Amino acid sequence: MLKTAVIHPTILEALARSGHFAQVVIADGNLPVGAMTGPNSTTVHLNFRPGLLDAVTVLEGLLEVCPFQGAIVMEKPAEANADIHLAYKNLLGDVSWDEMERWAFYDKIREPSTTLIIQTGEQRRFANLILIVGVVKMAEESSF
Repeated sequence: MLKTAVIHPTILEALARSGHFAQVVIADGNLPVGAMTGPNSTTVHLNFRPGLLDAVTVLEGLLEVCPFQGAIVMEKPAEANADIHLAYKNLLGDVSWDEMERWAFYDKIREPSTTLIIQTGEQRRFANLILIVGVVKMAEESSF
């Protein structure tokens, strides 16, 4: 039995083999993850039905078990609503934040450094998120 916030065995295995600077993707329900799979990535489908599981819930769980130092989202058109980006920023706190053009974002997902793609049932547009794995800070390394 596990006492961690995340108990999905495939997600835990992929996170365990993700080192510093590895990429973890939280995909919305519309991202064609089959076309995004890179040479080192594992895909986990958590999209049981629209809205389940949502991307914010998945991010909350990941934050319980893995340190992240950066996040990348897709640029949205000026008229598009991307409130989910604000929700991500609030949860992630002080991490680097970047936005990428759509096709560059897709290419980034396909990079060899992507170790995990989690497809959610998230229905909000522009909800795809690339997380950059950080390091576990030791107590004596508070300035690190």
